[in-house]
Amino acid sequence: MQRQSLLIAALLFTCTSASFAQDKKSAINFDRDIRPILSNNCYVCHGFDEGQRKAKLRLDTRDGAIAKLRSGGHAIVPGKADASEFVRRIFSDDENERMPPTKSNKKLTTEQKDLLKRWINEGAPYAQHWAFVAPKRPMLPAVKRGDWARTPIDRFILARLEKEGLQPSPEAERTTLIRRLAFDLTGLPPTVSEIDAFLKDARPDAYERLVERYLSSPHYGERLAVDWLDAARYADTHGYHIDAGRDMSRWREWVIDSFNRDLPFDRFTIEQLAGDLLPNATIEQKIASGFNRNHMINFEGGAIPEEYLNNYIVDRVNTTATVWLGLTMTCSQCHDHKYDPITQREYYQLYAYFNNIPENGLDGSRGNAAPLIKAPSRKQLDAIADLEIRIKSLEAKLLDASPMLDAEQAAWEKSALQSGAIAWKTLDVSEMKSAGGATLKKQADGSILASGVNPATETYNVRAAMSLPKLTAIRVEALPDASFAGNGPGRSVNGNFVMTNIAATIGTSKIAFTKASASFEQKDFPVRNAIDASSASGWGIHPNMGKPSEAVFSFAPLQPKDGEALTVRFEFKSPHGQHQVGRFRVSVTDAPNPHGKSSIPANIVAILQTKNRSDAQKQELARYYRSDIAGGSKEIAALRAEKAKLESQGATTMVMQELAKPRDTFMLMRGEYNKKGARVSAGVPAFLPALPKDAPNNRLGLAKWLTDPSHPLMSRVIVNRYWQLIFGTGIVKTVEDFGSQGEAPSHPELLDWLAVEFMQPTTDGAKAWSVRDLLRLIVTSSAYRQSSVVTKQHLARDPENRLLARGPRFRLQAEFIRDQALAVSGLLNRDIGGASVSPYQPSGLWQELAAR
Repeated sequence: MQRQSLLIAALLFTCTSASFAQDKKSAINFDRDIRPILSNNCYVCHGFDEGQRKAKLRLDTRDGAIAKLRSGGHAIVPGKADASEFVRRIFSDDENERMPPTKSNKKLTTEQKDLLKRWINEGAPYAQHWAFVAPKRPMLPAVKRGDWARTPIDRFILARLEKEGLQPSPEAERTTLIRRLAFDLTGLPPTVSEIDAFLKDARPDAYERLVERYLSSPHYGERLAVDWLDAARYADTHGYHIDAGRDMSRWREWVIDSFNRDLPFDRFTIEQLAGDLLPNATIEQKIASGFNRNHMINFEGGAIPEEYLNNYIVDRVNTTATVWLGLTMTCSQCHDHKYDPITQREYYQLYAYFNNIPENGLDGSRGNAAPLIKAPSRKQLDAIADLEIRIKSLEAKLLDASPMLDAEQAAWEKSALQSGAIAWKTLDVSEMKSAGGATLKKQADGSILASGVNPATETYNVRAAMSLPKLTAIRVEALPDASFAGNGPGRSVNGNFVMTNIAATIGTSKIAFTKASASFEQKDFPVRNAIDASSASGWGIHPNMGKPSEAVFSFAPLQPKDGEALTVRFEFKSPHGQHQVGRFRVSVTDAPNPHGKSSIPANIVAILQTKNRSDAQKQELARYYRSDIAGGSKEIAALRAEKAKLESQGATTMVMQELAKPRDTFMLMRGEYNKKGARVSAGVPAFLPALPKDAPNNRLGLAKWLTDPSHPLMSRVIVNRYWQLIFGTGIVKTVEDFGSQGEAPSHPELLDWLAVEFMQPTTDGAKAWSVRDLLRLIVTSSAYRQSSVVTKQHLARDPENRLLARGPRFRLQAEFIRDQALAVSGLLNRDIGGASVSPYQPSGLWQELAAR
């Protein structure tokens, strides 16, 4: 990567020198003319990396360059090149003194030396790297051929062409335009009927109508997803060892759908980096967070888990930096960056944001690796949403005032209390520990979810302060959960588990269990085995997977002292891994007969036993009576069952999750996973803006930091990616390197204008962060619509078409070549679900997808 960057920079220096030779009186621009020379030839030894800095001379900052040397002189004396040691060294004939050193295999040209000397004589002005300064919207440049410019983009392109003495090319033929547009916006060639319709359309806005047709196509989202999936390193297999299959198709569908409904790019970014951390995150937002789960995953028997866990986190840091920052941060894994102001410490501060995922490094032996969720399809989600509306509507009707129902409810409440309903109080767990390394996280309903590693021998400990004056029993609810392969309650693929022992203490006093009962128990694994002190037997459930089970463990009444806490210990030991309970809830009671049967839910029992009920409690009790007791529950129950069935269907998808307790993050010496240095906390590089004041210091805060309008890189990097998608080359040719070693933008003012327009549009009708509006602006420009015919003048003056005096012309991507071949052979099926498509009017299906 660095060698490639050096080559790119070397080519840039040649162009810079040639440009300077043409106009020796032109003003020197540090960013354009000087920084590339210093970066390529000097920064390795005299740059940002203090560990590699020679002679304590720093040339990447003005203060360092003009500082006094150990010899007493100065490398650079502003305004006095002849007094500058730097100049003497670069012009020296002595190989032992000349810079760059001969052994570096770098050599300055005569033009570069003269340029550096002139720069020093002019005061040696420095400037912050252009990409690290927030973009500002420039004024549109004046041009001679104003009639040629259809969009603001054209003004910038034409101004540069006129400055270079070039003229834009004529507009391309219609057959060329429709083919170009079809591939660029849908990835597919146009059909014969589409071409005929376009050629016959004499309306003045025929081209604009064609643009809208392709932007409204469902294939538009697929086309944009091609490049995004590449950036996210999307694959069908894990990539290591046995290379088992994975299924991230729901994340891929989310990406396609997001482009088709033009999800604002700031939301597109936030949901992919931290969708799971959004308040009340939806299934779709959790699915979106799978962006950073597309890395390779290992489960080789002889591999070291900690090593591969480190590899996964490093991948996330590097991918995030490349995609959204356009920076080559990889080398900072081992040392300070040699060219850009990124320290190794700052690299691991970014690393800390991604070091809180419940995984152990050796995952995915059976497909998708935890953490994962059940991911219903879009069609299933729509059906679930419809069911939720119907359920709420029926519940609202049941709550309608009815004197007869009120009287019946009062009688039922009295009867329920007299029958001795058991009230269970869920423990408010304050501490959770796993001896085997699993992650335990408390859920909103008071249950605890286990994720991460699955050792054959495991122990869970939970601790909670006591609020009841007396205790008679502990209840353990084993609950199903869609995040497990077998839906739970156990973590095995069959949903079963075996609890070999349960122990508990109040304060320091051990509880002696006297009786155990369970709602479900396998014949060979009765619940009494969990209190028999033998690790060879235990309470097991199978084949009751996907259904809740509970066990009650009673003891002689105990009265906790003030401040004493209850600690409950669950042990699991099995010759087969993953035989631990996956999601469970612990509660206590003071009921004299805790093994009695009660069909009333614990929360309703608690309300029944409350004398002064709140309005919310009264409403909850009324809803329960009317739906579950008074007979209104049948239709609701059927709808709920249908909803649960839909929620349990579909494949899983890997997502991001946070550990309840963040892992400690350390700098790794030379990037080695087992050579820990100083401890660091999450943070962003100091040369970029700080986190927004209202942003949490986690992945969600990091995503908000990236999308903050004051950020200098993100909007530039993204619009440059889409410019490359359309024109084949970015305004910054090195799309993944906006740092000192990257190539300077061909049209810097245009890049800044587009970056600001993307965030804060001024174009009529455009929306903030709209990729669709950005692409519409580009493809409706005169610059895009030019003929791509190459003239001798173009070839001589601009062989790579960086000035855009002609239309784009580049090779098709592999997928497009495949579909072109299928289209020519008549084998390409363009229909979505069998829907036919008219040349200009989007089908009902297209409109439906676009509306989503």
